[in-house]
Amino acid sequence: MSEEILNKLKQAVVDGEAEQTAELARQGLDQGLDPLTLIDEGLTPGMNRIGELFSSGEFFLPELVIGGDAMKAALAILEPALVGNQEREIVGRVVIGTVEGDIHEIGKTLVGIMLTANGFDVDDIGADKSAAEFVAAVKENGATLVGASALLTTTMAEQQSIIEALEEAGLRDQVKVMIGGAPVSQSWADSIGADGYAANAISAVDLAFRLIDAPA
Repeated sequence: MSEEILNKLKQAVVDGEAEQTAELARQGLDQGLDPLTLIDEGLTPGMNRIGELFSSGEFFLPELVIGGDAMKAALAILEPALVGNQEREIVGRVVIGTVEGDIHEIGKTLVGIMLTANGFDVDDIGADKSAAEFVAAVKENGATLVGASALLTTTMAEQQSIIEALEEAGLRDQVKVMIGGAPVSQSWADSIGADGYAANAISAVDLAFRLIDAPA
């Protein structure tokens, strides 16, 4: 029965069925399944499958978004059950946002969804955020990873400003910085001293694991 629920949970995430994932999460808890098991063997495989389908061109941005919403609906049920039980292991703490002057949200949001699905504690500070706001968020939650997105060529320089601000705040040694966005490239990342570049949400997860030196 537990295997059946886990498979249904995974498929409901792939199908983007938020109400169904929430209901399956409740059923799993009612049957005594560990919430961590439901997350790690149901929700996460579902999001990873969506990532595979996205990478192969079978899924597009809308499917990623609704899949993420379905995952969040189930997490809203499961995470309270972890309190007083067994906390979900956090593999890393991340601050992500879109740089100042840039209001694009989708790519950054998808990265946050995929990182959350893979065990990261994600602080998504939103779009149009200054270097000072990135630094403040790092200080607040003790993040060891920063993801900065820029979708405009005119705002790419803000990614460099974030790195410089982290250096000035004495935080650069404790924080790895990964960047992304349509006009961004690995050569740009190298030129500004970023620790890595990811072309999409799927590769961002792989990069995040490499940067924190954790097994993917």
